[in-house]
Amino acid sequence: MHKEIHDILHQYWGYDSFRPMQEKIIQSVLAGRDTLGLMATGGGKSLTFQIPAMALDGVCIVITPLIALMKDQVDNLRRRGIKAAMITSGMTRRERNVAFENCVNGAYKFLYVSPERLSTEMFQNKLREMKVSLLVVDEAHCISQWGYDFRPSYLSIATLREQLPGVPVLALTASATRHVADDICNKLHMRNPNRLRLTFARPNISYVVREGENKMQQLIHILERVPGSAIVYVRSRKRTGEIAGELHHYGIAATFYHAGLSPEEKNDRQLRWTTGEVRVMVATNAFGMGIDKPDVRLVVHIDMPNSPEEYYQEAGRAGRDGLRSYAVLLYAKSDKTTLRKRVTESFPDKDFIRTTYERACNFLGFAIGEGAEQMREFSLNKFCQTFKTQTNKTLHALEILTQAGALEFIEETNSLSRVMMEMRRDELYDLPDIDPVSDRVLQCLLRSYTGLFADYVMIHEELLQSRLELDSQSIYESLLKLSRLHVLHYIPRKRTPFIYLPVRRVEGKYIVIPHSVYEDRKERMKERIEYMISYATATSCRASMLLRYFDEEPTTDCNTCDVCRTRRSHTHNNDRASLIRTEIMQLLHKKNSATILFITEHCHYPRTEIIEVLRTLIDEHIVTSDGVNVSKCE
Repeated sequence: MHKEIHDILHQYWGYDSFRPMQEKIIQSVLAGRDTLGLMATGGGKSLTFQIPAMALDGVCIVITPLIALMKDQVDNLRRRGIKAAMITSGMTRRERNVAFENCVNGAYKFLYVSPERLSTEMFQNKLREMKVSLLVVDEAHCISQWGYDFRPSYLSIATLREQLPGVPVLALTASATRHVADDICNKLHMRNPNRLRLTFARPNISYVVREGENKMQQLIHILERVPGSAIVYVRSRKRTGEIAGELHHYGIAATFYHAGLSPEEKNDRQLRWTTGEVRVMVATNAFGMGIDKPDVRLVVHIDMPNSPEEYYQEAGRAGRDGLRSYAVLLYAKSDKTTLRKRVTESFPDKDFIRTTYERACNFLGFAIGEGAEQMREFSLNKFCQTFKTQTNKTLHALEILTQAGALEFIEETNSLSRVMMEMRRDELYDLPDIDPVSDRVLQCLLRSYTGLFADYVMIHEELLQSRLELDSQSIYESLLKLSRLHVLHYIPRKRTPFIYLPVRRVEGKYIVIPHSVYEDRKERMKERIEYMISYATATSCRASMLLRYFDEEPTTDCNTCDVCRTRRSHTHNNDRASLIRTEIMQLLHKKNSATILFITEHCHYPRTEIIEVLRTLIDEHIVTSDGVNVSKCE
């Protein structure tokens, strides 16, 4: 098996060896052991389940809450010639059914699914027919109420384990304290879990905090001093564009990225940044999951993150190649107030939350006792305009309702168009009469994409436009026409949020908002924010602070963060002063008095440093001076 996993690694990924800890986790999984893998951002978590899944017989089920990461991993596997599918809320029932059938038939090695889908009737029915080789829980900290991103839907994974006796589980996370790690093992009903932890220390990253009110000025100064590729994190979509524009003004090539961009815009900007055409990516936390760029030299946070977990993950996107890199947090005194205010904003009062539930159900047309397992498009802007509520406050209310399991709010699912052939290949020779343009579009589609007869494939209408030299409307109308003729099934792209009701609608007053979802999470958010403030204002090693937060006791300070460098500089200066002091006293020991000129000429240090030490000696009444001569005090 040892040789086989190396063969798989080389054949599909082109690597000759594993990174630290990867092989230990893989061997643990292949031995059939329940395993908890704690690996820092950039440690290569995905290979720890992708490699053993390729070596085992059956389909690997990967549970993750991040649709963007799910899509990135499925796309990456498919590019390597590995069959993978995903099930998300934004898919039609027919798309989900096709994906499930392919897994049941053994056509796919990986099935990525969000935790909310686990309890659906369709998933439960298809699971009984699948041969499952491995159960992977990514972002496993979400199962713990101690975690910074607790998701109640993760708790249903324990039930899934009961349906898959003998199937090992691999839980992975990049940020877990000891409490969270214990909770993960308990909640997943792990049997004698093998805990494998890669140190969270990143010795090649220098952690730096720069204090000042003019953050833009500091950012430009840092970018001028630190060469290489950079990410700048902010918390507002609007600010990403503003800051990128400001950097352009100063001659720094920058672009911006946030969840509201179209798939084409996201892909284009990420590609330009990845290839080095653009040096700086200004982004919200929507950017970074699954990026494969090892030479990021600098990550700057203009806005303070809410927790050490978030900061550690985002800062950890620097220096994945192991070379010297910098993680800089820009801090202003006003940030304390801003951070603490976020707690209140994130937890609106419970009456408002229950009112938001009732309004959302009315807005979508869900009657009392109806709506179970139904999903409908939801325009947040229109909703807030209709009920005259603040967008931010409403978003937080929907998030808490999601945490409480009352509904599921799915923000903009920005998916590409999808196509699957309905006719078999041989039936295409006897097509009904179609117009020449539609025929050209069909032929171009078949030449441009593979796998259309087996599954839904994401397509770019722009590619068809450029190859056929047709306008977008002609492409769109031709695909719709082919869909109506049942030649293929075309699902045009959509960019809209959804609300999904997991259970029938009830009256708002019966909505239970558990203590664990509201009061406990609020208290833990306060604690994390206070830790971030402590980190920003610390006078001790910053890398050691982060390690201690994750229950890892550092053996020594990092000597590379700004605090350590300042302390080393002071120590160095004190050592020099001590040596200068010794030389001066040795000169005065030979003769009780000497001119300042004589002392500066005979001491082996710069004149300014010698004069500074002389002033200290005078202040301490060890020597006296009349401005020309220096004498030892009696």
